[in-house]
Amino acid sequence: MRFFRHLGRLLKEFGVFAWENKAWWIVPIVLVLLLLAGLIVVGQTAAPFIYTLF
Repeated sequence: MRFFRHLGRLLKEFGVFAWENKAWWIVPIVLVLLLLAGLIVVGQTAAPFIYTLF
C-alpha cells in the first residue's frame, strides 16, 4: 500500500508541475510510461500460467 501512496504523490506532483508551467506535453508521456510499466508487470506475472496451457 505504501507503493501506491508514493505513486499517487508522484502523479500529483507531475500534475502540479504541468499545471503551473503549462507543460501539457508531459501528461501523455507520463500516461504512456505508466501503461507500459503496467503491461510489463502483467506480462511477467501471466507468463508462467500461459506456458502450462501449451
